[in-house]
Amino acid sequence: MTPDTAPERRALADRLQEAGVLTHPKWRTAVEAVPRELFLQPGVFLPADDGHWRPVTSLGEWVKIAYRDESLVTQLDGHLTADRAPAGPVPGVPTSSSTTPVTVVGMAEALDIEDGHTALEIGTGTGYSTALMCHRLGEDNVTTIEVDPGVAARADAALEAAGYSTWTVTGDGLLGHPRRAPYDRVIATCAVRRIPHTWVRQTKPGGTILTTLAPGSWAYGTGLAKVTVNHDGTAEGRIIGESSFMQARSQAVVPLAGDLSARTAYADSEREAKVEPTLLEEWMPAFLAQLAAPGAQLVCATGSDGRRQLYVFDADRESFAAFTENGSGWTVRQGGPVALWDDIERTLLAWQDAERPGISTVRLRVTPRSHTYWIGDRPGLRWEHRLD
Repeated sequence: MTPDTAPERRALADRLQEAGVLTHPKWRTAVEAVPRELFLQPGVFLPADDGHWRPVTSLGEWVKIAYRDESLVTQLDGHLTADRAPAGPVPGVPTSSSTTPVTVVGMAEALDIEDGHTALEIGTGTGYSTALMCHRLGEDNVTTIEVDPGVAARADAALEAAGYSTWTVTGDGLLGHPRRAPYDRVIATCAVRRIPHTWVRQTKPGGTILTTLAPGSWAYGTGLAKVTVNHDGTAEGRIIGESSFMQARSQAVVPLAGDLSARTAYADSEREAKVEPTLLEEWMPAFLAQLAAPGAQLVCATGSDGRRQLYVFDADRESFAAFTENGSGWTVRQGGPVALWDDIERTLLAWQDAERPGISTVRLRVTPRSHTYWIGDRPGLRWEHRLD
């Protein structure tokens, strides 16, 4: 028998309201009405030592954790669920989760939804955010897409158990769902390298698209983009804050493997770095680096001598930058057709010269052929990512 969690739901709503995340009365009603524990079947994984995960399949235990202000992992390695995991901690990479309520509700509020609106959700996940939108708009006004058939089936069952028979679709969310278009609002619970123009075409003029942008597919240094669709098929808006979601499955980058020293054996240039590469471990510089070099990846390693080593690789363009700490700073060696660090460093210097503006100062414009980003009117803080 499922316990009554109404007190926990009210307490969650209180916390979200006190934090300034939950402001609209109708969203509060939704938070109080939707039992999050229904969307954690058949269990969750909790962090254990050494990057492992402890499966939790007891309803009694996960009800206790359902209302924590944290994301809860529900799938590892694209297939493993808690009920199928062996006893004890298991290794794996999270590939599906129930996002922390503060993020879910914050994004819902940022959509500026009004009664009667229709919404398309990219990335059903557990279905919890879908249920909140169904409660707010009515189940017939919500369409949700999930790429993973197993995840989609579990979400659909949970939505039915919660009393919401909405439009659930299994497929590639990057293509949207033209059958029920156009929508007033499009929201993605995954990170994308760019806003697919299919979403723009499927959104009504004046409608809103809200998604996490990871221009270079980094796991951090990503921003929550909110754009308004124009009558001419373009969209314009800004990054409204930091945001972190798993990458869309079809855009996920395969981690570099093999001998990194062999990959960087032949350099075309060597010089002192004007900016410390460790700056890329901070959120805003990492976002800027992705704007300057969209295909680049930052890789951290430890050399045979125990010293820290940093690299920036762009596998598609066969280019690299390798950094070595030299006591007074960092030396950078670059190789390949593109001087990656030159591009990134130029952007970071322009950002520092502009007194380090925050991520919410980034504006963007989306057209069928490009994404353009800019901060203020500085030429050094403008980037165009063309699709051709």
